[in-house]
Amino acid sequence: MAKILNLAFLAFNSGESSGGLLDVNPGLIFWTVITFVFLLVILKKMAWGPILNSLNERENFIKDSIDKAEKAQADAEKLLEENNANLARAEEEAQKIIQQGREYSDKLKAQMLEESKSEAKKMITEATSEIERKNQEAFNNLKDQVADIAIDA
Repeated sequence: MAKILNLAFLAFNSGESSGGLLDVNPGLIFWTVITFVFLLVILKKMAWGPILNSLNERENFIKDSIDKAEKAQADAEKLLEENNANLARAEEEAQKIIQQGREYSDKLKAQMLEESKSEAKKMITEATSEIERKNQEAFNNLKDQVADIAIDA
């Protein structure tokens, strides 16, 4: 500011007075400086505070938004970890159920096989007994017939 005033003063004292655009008028310079300072003071009192308040509000809004976003991201990561843990437990439980099903199936298969073998042995034993009984019956009938033929003869 001092340089501008100094330049204006030098231009005024240089003695060039051509009446053009570059003429220096000390009264005009004085009132221009006074007006500038006056406007600067008024703007500082009236506009600077609201501008700073607006900037502070904007800064606080951005900080709050960032904090909320970070919290949301942390919550999302926590939920992801919980979901992964639940998924792992579910997979483990599913494998356990599948294994139990296989064991039960194998046990049931072995039990059915054992029952089938036992039933087959029982049927064979009954069939053998029936065959022996029929053979004995046939033998006794044959013996009776031979005895009847021998008596009749």
